[in-house]
Amino acid sequence: MSITGIRRAGTVLAALGLLGLGYVYWLSFFWVSTEASQGIVQRIFYVHPPAAWTSFLAFGIAALTSAMYLWLRDERLDWAAQSAAEGGMVFGTIMLTTGPLWGKIAWGTYWTWEPRLTLTLLLWFIFLGYFMVRRSTENPDQGKRFSAVVAIVGSLLIPFIHLSVVWFRSLHPEPVVITPEGPSLPGDMLTLLLTSVGVFTLLFAGFFMLRYALEGLRHELQQRARRAIA
Repeated sequence: MSITGIRRAGTVLAALGLLGLGYVYWLSFFWVSTEASQGIVQRIFYVHPPAAWTSFLAFGIAALTSAMYLWLRDERLDWAAQSAAEGGMVFGTIMLTTGPLWGKIAWGTYWTWEPRLTLTLLLWFIFLGYFMVRRSTENPDQGKRFSAVVAIVGSLLIPFIHLSVVWFRSLHPEPVVITPEGPSLPGDMLTLLLTSVGVFTLLFAGFFMLRYALEGLRHELQQRARRAIA
C-alpha cells in the first residue's frame, strides 16, 4: 500500500475509533449496570483497562518492529517502531492518569508503590528514554539502533506487569477476564469492556497508520530535497 493509501486508511480508522469512543462513553453512562460495591466510579473500568491493553499492544509492536529493524535495516520498520512507541506513550499516559483517579476512591490514595503500578511506571519511563536515546547521538542511524534495543528491553516488562498481581501481594485487582476459569464479569459489563477494547485498538490503529504515513512523507520530502541539491 502506498503512503497515500496508508494515510487515507488511517484517517478512516481514526474517525471510526473516535465515533466508537463516543458510543462507548454513552453506553458506560446510560446502558451498563452500576457495580454494587464501587458505584459509579467503577465506570472508569471501561477506559483504564482498554488503555492499558492498547499501550501494551503498541509497545509490543514497537519492540517487534525494532527487532526486525536491527535484523533487516529497513527504514520502514523504524518508522513503524517509532509510530507504535508514540501510540504506546499516549495510551500509557491515559492508563497512568485514570488508574490513580480510581485508586483515590478505592484505596484512599492516588498512588502506592505496589508491583503492578511500579512496573508500569517503569515501562513508561523506559519508552520515554526510547525517544531520548533516538536524539542522543550525532549519528541518526546509531540513535535508531540504540533506541531499538531500549524498546526490546522495555517490552520484556509487559508479561511481568500482567502476572505481578498473581505472583505478588498487591492492592491492584486481579484479572477478571483473562483467567483460567474464564471471565467473572456480568454479561453487560463484559460486553462493554470488550467493545471498549476494540474501539481503543481501532483508534490506535488509525493513529499508528497516520503517524507512519507522516514519516513516509517526511522521507519522500528529504529524498526530493537531496535530488534537487544534487
